[in-house]
Amino acid sequence: MSVVEFDARTAHSAGVERLLASYRAIPPNATVRLAKPTSNLFRARAKTTTKGLDVSGLGDVIAVDPEHRTADVAGMCTYEDLVAATLPYGLSPLVVPQLKTITLGGAVTGLGIESASFRNGLPHESVLEMDILTGTGEVVRANRNLCSDLFYAFPNSYGTLGYSVRIKIELEKVKPFVELCHLRFHTIADLFATMDRIIETGGHPDIAAGKPVDYLDGVVFSADESYLTLGFQTGTPGPVSDYTGQQVYYRSIQHPDGEKHDRLTIHDYLWRWDTDWFWCSRAFGAQDPRIRRFWPRRYRRSSFYWKLIGYDQRFNIADRIEKRNGRPPLERVVQDVEVPLPRAAEFLAWFLDNVPIEPIWLCPLRLRDEATWPLYPIRPHHTYVNIGFWSSVPVGPGFPGEVGHTNKLIERKVSDLDGHKSLYSDAYYSPDEFDELYGGETYKTVKKTYDPDSRLLDLYAKAVQRR
Repeated sequence: MSVVEFDARTAHSAGVERLLASYRAIPPNATVRLAKPTSNLFRARAKTTTKGLDVSGLGDVIAVDPEHRTADVAGMCTYEDLVAATLPYGLSPLVVPQLKTITLGGAVTGLGIESASFRNGLPHESVLEMDILTGTGEVVRANRNLCSDLFYAFPNSYGTLGYSVRIKIELEKVKPFVELCHLRFHTIADLFATMDRIIETGGHPDIAAGKPVDYLDGVVFSADESYLTLGFQTGTPGPVSDYTGQQVYYRSIQHPDGEKHDRLTIHDYLWRWDTDWFWCSRAFGAQDPRIRRFWPRRYRRSSFYWKLIGYDQRFNIADRIEKRNGRPPLERVVQDVEVPLPRAAEFLAWFLDNVPIEPIWLCPLRLRDEATWPLYPIRPHHTYVNIGFWSSVPVGPGFPGEVGHTNKLIERKVSDLDGHKSLYSDAYYSPDEFDELYGGETYKTVKKTYDPDSRLLDLYAKAVQRR
């Protein structure tokens, strides 16, 4: 063990002790929560006067092992810091969620996805072991053999079974550059047919001489304008594009027909969506050239836009503007759903007809192995498409009596198509529906084992009821 690694492990141990001390200081009847400086959740968080758990010292990369391609990482470490530590070794996490301030612990307990997910699955599938602070106030080590019930139930539990303080993950080799090919489609059916062929064969016969595709995602602008982006890692130097300045990445995808090519460094590829929070920065005028040239570069990132959203939620700014202009308030529709690939075109056709939101992000997903994860039970050997849409729509016809009209329609449609949705945003399921979709008795059994006194919130209470 090097001096640097020894110091990092010592600092991490001290951080764990501070965490445990802060947990013991919370009254038994008080809500337990993390004192995190950032969040990527769009669910409302109930106000509390209880001081949060002290996670200082739990935000670092503890060690990178380039020989075995693994990393020991503190649970509150952001992917921005994790990638910065692994790229110098020519390594990357198997899946790097799109936004820099997503933490590794957050992606494991709350799910994450990216354009490598069609071959590498979800972030929790690359976890080798975890140290978890449970509701008993103890730190438990969990892996596929030790405390395996907690290990497999942890993904999608959102801190209701405990908080990860250390996670050991697999890494993969990456090359310095990514060549991109943006394929234009005029029908959604053609896009999904091509996506299916790429996933089944690993490549596209007419592009990059049939080389294996390393990254795959897509964007839908309308029923007759959609794109797949194929990414190919390469070590060949050459000119690269920069979308951290005046140019906007998602606009670079668009073209009239056929295919369009581009190149990015691996670093800029991994963070290509963060500068403009996909396309959501347009809501703040950040894509207007007259504003963008004066918008400080350090504020061109998802974490800053999230703060602006937080101010809006706190002071109801958008609803006040709508009211002043004689319009009804807005319903926030910020969701990621997983739909089986054979049903994805059906879902998108319905969505485009019923929900006035564009663009829409597409990201295919296949689990890596036979393991089942009971709180998010998608099937092995089946391809799903993550469909992400993040905006707002006028409130439904039942306003003010009915809340979440459009979100409820989406939930019903996703369930009808045997899909699932992530729980980072608003959810409206009944208790029975929720149990059927998110672990049911398995969750309750694990909860009783590792949080017998219910020090931590119940998943249904946290994901659905806290509004």
